[in-house]
Amino acid sequence: MENFKLYFDLGLNHVLDWKAYDHILFLIVLTVFYSFKDWKKIIWLITAFTLGHTISLALSAFNVIYIKMDIIEFLIPLTIAITAIYNISAIKKPRKGIGITALFALIFGLIHGFGFSSYFKMLVDDNEDKLLPLIEFAMGIEIAQLFIVIFILILNFFILNILKRSKRDWILVISSVIIGVVIPMLIERKFW
Repeated sequence: MENFKLYFDLGLNHVLDWKAYDHILFLIVLTVFYSFKDWKKIIWLITAFTLGHTISLALSAFNVIYIKMDIIEFLIPLTIAITAIYNISAIKKPRKGIGITALFALIFGLIHGFGFSSYFKMLVDDNEDKLLPLIEFAMGIEIAQLFIVIFILILNFFILNILKRSKRDWILVISSVIIGVVIPMLIERKFW
């Protein structure tokens, strides 16, 4: 039970750590289009992200795939920027399903998972079973993402229903601000 708490808390803190705010930025641009009535879609999106994150973490932890960290560190803000740009480009189109967005979440989860793999490998002893810690960590990530998404949905509700701002403008503002935040990250982390 002690190990469960360790890895579960590690997953929680991985998402909720304000120093590693890239995960939160991605969750914001991933879910800014949605409201509480879209809760099933949102669950699918964050689960797709967690699944991708866990798959890449497992592939790295079991030494199946290795990707240089400087490439991953560049790709993480790039995934955030791509999602924000997609939001801006798709602003006039109503989102009926989650197809392309779920694919974004899965692929970007894969990239983000590689970003945490070095630290995870340091925590898990080579002789220790890695599967259970991966599952415990993924559970922590999923719960933390739910907290963040609930906060985003409350903020969306406040902006759109209480302050009566247009959804289009809100999505444009949030997506544009996040692009502005990640551009310096991209410049700082370029690997060439």
